[in-house]
Amino acid sequence: MTDPITDTTTNRGGDKTGAHVLVETAAAEGVEVCFANPGTTEMPLVTALDAVPAVRPVLGLFEGVCTGAADGYARIAGKPAMTLLHLGPGFANGAANLHNARRAHSPILNVVGDHASWHLAYDAPLTSDIISLARPVSGWVGTVGSVDDMARTTAEALAAARTPPGCGATLIVPVDFQQQTVTETLAETSLRPAPAPAHVDADVVERLAKRLRGGSRAVLLLGAGALTEQGQRAAERIAAVTGARLYSETFPATAERGGGLPDLDRLPYFPEAAIKALAAAGTVVLAGAVEPISYFGYEGIPSLLAPPGSVEVLAAPGDNAVQALEDLADALGAPVVTHGRAATPDGAHLPEGPLTPGTIGRIVSALLPEEAIVSVEGGTCGYPFFTASVKALRHITLTNTGGAIGQGLPAALGAAIAAPERQVVALQSDGSAQYTIQALWTMAREQTSVVTLIASNRKYNILRTELTRHGASGAGPASTALTSLDDPALDWMGLARGYGVPAGRAETGDELARALRRALAAGGPRLIEMVL
Repeated sequence: MTDPITDTTTNRGGDKTGAHVLVETAAAEGVEVCFANPGTTEMPLVTALDAVPAVRPVLGLFEGVCTGAADGYARIAGKPAMTLLHLGPGFANGAANLHNARRAHSPILNVVGDHASWHLAYDAPLTSDIISLARPVSGWVGTVGSVDDMARTTAEALAAARTPPGCGATLIVPVDFQQQTVTETLAETSLRPAPAPAHVDADVVERLAKRLRGGSRAVLLLGAGALTEQGQRAAERIAAVTGARLYSETFPATAERGGGLPDLDRLPYFPEAAIKALAAAGTVVLAGAVEPISYFGYEGIPSLLAPPGSVEVLAAPGDNAVQALEDLADALGAPVVTHGRAATPDGAHLPEGPLTPGTIGRIVSALLPEEAIVSVEGGTCGYPFFTASVKALRHITLTNTGGAIGQGLPAALGAAIAAPERQVVALQSDGSAQYTIQALWTMAREQTSVVTLIASNRKYNILRTELTRHGASGAGPASTALTSLDDPALDWMGLARGYGVPAGRAETGDELARALRRALAAGGPRLIEMVL
């Protein structure tokens, strides 16, 4: 135990502190952004960000914004962002979006400041078991044990975060080790390159090719690693010679869409529809996806959605799914097809009447600029947009991989930080947007090019559907109150203005098209309430 008054190892000026070395090590490992909501035990790290300008600090008003933004950033940039969180309660505030990030296999480094090592024994009010909080949403958890361990442990955390299939790493850093002077230099710490995705063995490819040559009706279920243009083209070749149907996993971390890519849809969310989609398949080939299961357990409906004995793993998450699909296409003798330029979406003949989820999907798809990024959260418009977006210009869609609500707006923010040259659209439902609405403030502060589209039906529509599925014949006063958002109605114009984001409102297709065109032309963050 060290006395804070007499500690002679605390930095006195010119030497590097542990906090400085942590940030410097992260920068050397390729970290460029830190999404932060710091507190007292992170102040040395805050000052270290002054000393290491290679890492850009981005303030979030709520930890769930920071963790969701780090997820969106990692999905687009393909490399870790760092979060800076305050003790166990701060980490707990961000855990829901870390759950989503882990399901997305996003490489995130969470840095959590802890009490001084000599103070932990006194069980101060903010003391908590950070390790136990972190384990369920982190693939790696570690604690810095001394100031001279700082560089090595930080590098180890980042290596773990980047190891396929990708996982969150949580590094706990007592504040006294942040403040003390480091005797080990960064040059003495070995920085390791990120490992490459595993190659799929040739015998796996040949076994699957033999099964498909035998005439087995097939479905190819593509995960995020296979939903690149190259992966989809390879899957298209396989489908051309086998008749296989193509599906995306239900909630892919990323999916390239439009611009002439194959017309594949997401596997349906509700289990009855997913079972029907897979029912005729003798073989369900998983390419970067996991075996499809029901999102929830319903009496009388199987949890495993594919026909028994049909599932074959071509590539697991973290494997090189694109190469595996190309190898399988080659093994089947599938010819390579040259594709011409895709048709330009028709933006002149759009729906003009009252807004519906279907018309919103068509309008947004038709007006998306090329290389846009669309962060989708909410059942109201998510599926209709994804279906319609095959006719859009080339873009990337992000979905809510883990189902924890409040991912859409922060992920859009992180994506915009990762790719400032690209237009980002957050297609969001009104209820889920309220979980992390503070993301609007950071969008305004950072002047990110995000257009937020709020599907405003003033209710938790998915819960109304689930009430019916659980046998409710009608909504009583309690269930109505717990699934309604109209008493009082959310003032989206006032909320957006309060966070510094210009806003508009649309009730018809014509109004939405005009408002979206204006928002896309204006740049910077904008919000449009779409009244259904």
